[in-house]
Amino acid sequence: MTLLSVNVGRARAAEYTDSATGRTGIDKRPVDGPVRISAPGPPGVGGGGLAGDAVCDLRFHGGNDRAAYAFAREDMDRWEAELGRELANGSFGENLTTRGLDVNGALIGERWRIGDEVVLEVTGGRIPCRTFQGFLGEKGWVKRFTASTAGPGALLRVVEPGEVRAGDPITVVHRPDHHVTVALLHRAATTERTLLPDMLAAAEWMESGLLALARQYAEKYGRP
Repeated sequence: MTLLSVNVGRARAAEYTDSATGRTGIDKRPVDGPVRISAPGPPGVGGGGLAGDAVCDLRFHGGNDRAAYAFAREDMDRWEAELGRELANGSFGENLTTRGLDVNGALIGERWRIGDEVVLEVTGGRIPCRTFQGFLGEKGWVKRFTASTAGPGALLRVVEPGEVRAGDPITVVHRPDHHVTVALLHRAATTERTLLPDMLAAAEWMESGLLALARQYAEKYGRP
């Protein structure tokens, strides 16, 4: 299991973004050399966890629970074949492009060691937005990405900060004792909301926005 590339983006003006600033950092590009990753601060206040990476809409991106975003190269390759176009590492706005790691089958709360220093913890999956659709230029992309079996990729918090670089080995160092995977939580949050109360088995590790949604649904329908 390997980190293929580390990708960061500069803030750019874009007519398709929902950000109040009219700017987005979704255009991530691979960088050479080490990049420091650390906890950026609370949701709504902290930006991205990678040095040099712009996060422009703090309502939905950035903060400790969403310090980084990982996507598997294998899933990118499947999208390349389906869309009939080349997709470079970083094309989905991911900070970390991986090879050989089951990103979407990862359990919420699963921990990955990357290289010698960094430990990251899985907190949820990406919910696609209009900015993502506009950046790719694919009609109906939000619905298509949501419904795909390829998986959403994983949001991550920083447990142990440090430097990461392309070529670093990735090791799964902890898996919690529950059944909630990135892919399952994504389904629950999007197309199968009746599953949301069951996602609370992973409440201890879940990204705050998804956790609030699961608790709201459980309370509304009287389930624990």
